[in-house]
Amino acid sequence: MNTHSQSPRLTYQDLLRMPEDLLRHELIDGEHYVSPAPAVKHQDIVLNLGRILSTFVRAHRLGKVMVGPLDVLFTEHDVVEPDVLFVSAAHGDRVRERYVAGAPDLVIEVLSPSNPGYDKVKKLRLYEAQGVPEYWIVDPAAEAVEVYRATTHGGRLARHESLSATAGETLETPLMSGLRIPLSEVFE
Repeated sequence: MNTHSQSPRLTYQDLLRMPEDLLRHELIDGEHYVSPAPAVKHQDIVLNLGRILSTFVRAHRLGKVMVGPLDVLFTEHDVVEPDVLFVSAAHGDRVRERYVAGAPDLVIEVLSPSNPGYDKVKKLRLYEAQGVPEYWIVDPAAEAVEVYRATTHGGRLARHESLSATAGETLETPLMSGLRIPLSEVFE
C-alpha cells in the first residue's frame, strides 16, 4: 500500500483524471492510497462472498450486491473501493451509474497481507464516520471474519463477533434475515 500525500487534498474529480492502471486508487480525507492487484486467494474469497450474497439477495429482492472495483463516494475527499458491498432496496437510490453515493448497508473488505491496518483502522474509522451499519473484515490467512455493527449509541462500529472457518462457524446478518453462510464456503 503506497500513500501519496498531496496538498491540497485530492477530490473524486482528481481520481477520475488518473490513468487506468489496474491499481486500486482510494481517497480518505483527500489522501491518496494505492493498492496493487489482489492475490488469487483474495479474489476467490471475494467471488465466493459475492456469489453467496448475490444469490440470496436476488432471491429475496433485498437490494443489490456488488464487487469491486466500484467507487463508493462518501464525500469529494472520501472515495473507496470495497471488495464487496450490499445496498438494500430501501437505499437503492444510492446506486448511480458509476458509483455508490453514500453508505452501503454492508461493506466487506478482504485483508491484504501487505497492509491489514488500512482496513482494520483507516477504513473502519471512515465507515463508522459515514454511517455504514455493518462492516465485515475477512482475514484469508486466519480464515476468519470480524463482524462490526453500528451501535445504537451514536452509530459507532463495534466488534460484534469474530468467527472462524476452522471452528466450523456460520456467518449471519440482521440485514438479510435467514441467510446463513458457513465460513468453509467463504474460504473454499
